[in-house]
Amino acid sequence: MRKITIAIDGFSSTGKSTLAKQLAKELEYVYVDTGAMYRAVAYFAMQHNLISADFFKKEALIEALVDIKLEFRYNADLGFAEMYLNGENVEKQIRTIEVSNFVSKVAAVSEVRAKLVEQQQEMGTNKAIVMDGRDIGTVVFPNAELKIFMTASAETRAQRRFEELQQKGDNVTYEEVLKNVVDRDHMDTHREDSPLVIAEDAIEIDNSYLNKEEQFAAVLELVNDIVKLD
Repeated sequence: MRKITIAIDGFSSTGKSTLAKQLAKELEYVYVDTGAMYRAVAYFAMQHNLISADFFKKEALIEALVDIKLEFRYNADLGFAEMYLNGENVEKQIRTIEVSNFVSKVAAVSEVRAKLVEQQQEMGTNKAIVMDGRDIGTVVFPNAELKIFMTASAETRAQRRFEELQQKGDNVTYEEVLKNVVDRDHMDTHREDSPLVIAEDAIEIDNSYLNKEEQFAAVLELVNDIVKLD
């Protein structure tokens, strides 16, 4: 069967990674969570005192990029690959609200984006890949056979994220999460380098009122329509 590239873009907390993992498992494709890569760089910056609520040592981070090694390692027990930063599993650490507060600022740095986009494009050389992020269909894989753009209301996304963080035991309020969602939306759509926009040939899915099963079924049908073209 024909192998394709699937690019999934959209706003934060729209379930991009969940959908991408479902598709990769069903199709036996490689899954790449680009958000995890940017989160790992943000976590590195936090660890090395390069970013806080009061400052961002952007030039120092750019110089430190040569010291950042990112890799995904498949976890058979979980059924997906986890993010490793310089040999350390940081999957749990990068999912906190603290990292979420800085990731859009780090992702706006052109040098960071250039480094990670190059790695992402290498990962997709042989197709049969599902990748999610903010600029996959517009920058990383502009020729992807299927481009999905996911959206939902800020309130819906904040509630989902809030419940997810609560389940992990994080001590956060809904108001904090909503502010984070709104702030990230603004930074993602207004940054100079590769702002979050919907590709002209992308299919937009508003999942405010869709559950995971309905969403997966709809997108899988789109995939099947494409792979059967040949």
